[in-house]
Amino acid sequence: MKKGAVIFAIIALILGVLAFGGLVSVAWEVTKLLFWIALIIAVALAILSLTVRKKFK
Repeated sequence: MKKGAVIFAIIALILGVLAFGGLVSVAWEVTKLLFWIALIIAVALAILSLTVRKKFK
């Protein structure tokens, strides 16, 4: 799960640079939406990886 969290965090960073940096003007709103979705998934996976690991130890 940590691997998934890291992957989605990287995706969120890339989408954030594209959306908030102004490099993509055509799909700016879509990129901004995808940034927030990827960020939420990354945070959720990070929290799940910490809680699931504690349950099994």
